Order: sequence, then C-alpha cells, then structure tokens
Amino acid sequence: MNPIVHRTLVVQLRADGTACCPVLAHLSYDPEDPFAVTAMFTLDGRVLARWRLDREMLNESLRGPVGVGDVRLRPVRQGRWREVRMDFLGDPLPGGERHHAVVFAWAPALASFLGDTYMAVPPGREEVRMDDVLAEILATG
Repeated sequence: MNPIVHRTLVVQLRADGTACCPVLAHLSYDPEDPFAVTAMFTLDGRVLARWRLDREMLNESLRGPVGVGDVRLRPVRQGRWREVRMDFLGDPLPGGERHHAVVFAWAPALASFLGDTYMAVPPGREEVRMDDVLAEILATG
C-alpha cells in the first residue's frame, strides 16, 4: 500500500476585486483515488475552499494552459520566477456572473509534490476499483 502524499504550500490568492494575499494550499494525494489531487486552501485556520483536481491536468499546467469550465490552469513567468496560475470559477450569482478566484503557486514546489505522487503511483499504473465506483454511484442515486 502506497502512503498518502501531503504537501503544504504558501500560495497567493486573488479573489473578486481584492489584492493578492498569501494563503496555505494543503495538497493531498491518496493512491486509493489515483487520478485526483485534493487542494484545500486555508487562511488563519479557516477553510476557504476545497477542490479536487485532476493530477495529470496539474502536471500539464507546468508546461502549458489546460482546463475548461470551472478550473483553468496555465504557467506564468516573470523573469526567473515560474508560477502556475489557477483560475477557479464558483457557482453562478443572481446577476449571471460567477465568483472568480485566482491562485498563484510556485511551479517548482508544485512539480516536486507531483513528483512525489508519481513515486507513489507511476503514470499509467493508476487503478480504479469498479465495485467501489458503482457502489458510490448507486448510493448517490
């Protein structure tokens, strides 16, 4: 059994109409759910948001833009500084707009975390237990 991989990063958050502020991103990878990375963003001990992200999509974001819909990722570079920009879109508001938050993560730290996940479960070796998937689908209707 491979261990769960955890990493906490300091990232920069910019939400609707605000300046950037540092928050913690707690990244978690469970080999039992081999295609997903959970990202929980916290500030002063409060959970601001929790997202399940596709592991391969995170990896691809180190090299180019990926994602459509609620999550969009792309690399950005300012001089020698390399980051991944993560755009998260929330539920629709009454006026038709959506909450929008942007997180900037240091690309080498994200790459290091992903490297650890690939040590736990190499690409192409992911396995999904279909009985568990079917049980979850049947339980939620």
